[in-house]
Amino acid sequence: MKITWLGHSGFKIAIADKVLLIDPWIDGNPVFPKDRRDEALHDATHIFLTHGHGDHAANALDIAKSLGIPVFCIHELATMWEDRDGVTVNGFGKGGTIALDDVKVTMVNASHSSSVDFEGDTLRYAGGEAGLMISGEGHTIYASGDTDIMADMDWMGDYHKPDIGILCCGGHYTMDMDRAAYAAKRYFNFTTVIPCHYKTFPILAQSAQPLVDTLPGVNVLTPDVMETIEI
Repeated sequence: MKITWLGHSGFKIAIADKVLLIDPWIDGNPVFPKDRRDEALHDATHIFLTHGHGDHAANALDIAKSLGIPVFCIHELATMWEDRDGVTVNGFGKGGTIALDDVKVTMVNASHSSSVDFEGDTLRYAGGEAGLMISGEGHTIYASGDTDIMADMDWMGDYHKPDIGILCCGGHYTMDMDRAAYAAKRYFNFTTVIPCHYKTFPILAQSAQPLVDTLPGVNVLTPDVMETIEI
């Protein structure tokens, strides 16, 4: 398995024979190196979105069309986008699982909000916010999406038993470092944690060291943008 951070909340995950793009916000992302766009998207097979906000979903349709790959997201957002030329958008809901041969992606709850700037109009409701449980190669990754701590993490950790956590932790809009560490310790048994949704803007946390310091015994990895982790 290879996990590449695309900056902010974007990830490229090569798992089994699939290459998933999770919330691939690249164009307009201030921390993404523009000259590495083709490299970031190379070999991608599917796009998954946690919610409709622009810093997660703004590039999804363009990427999907240019690569000829499908997008998976919550039903309401898929319905909003389903008539776009040259793009296949598949809607599913919380508790639903997309089976991609040896890879399974289940949508789970999050605590945030979701809207989309639809064709330059006012913001429109884009269905519920979500996280993702991604299973394959003997591992389960919990990609939290944008969320705060929530009691649902209790059953999610017990039922799905993720060993890898990709956790938002930049604060202001999501959990901060302390809250993400609390959630990781109370509700999950991660062997590896990768922080995200930080360092992108000044209002967000700029260092994940508090997360590292608060999770002794957990391999907290803080890759640079476009750095690949092999697990």
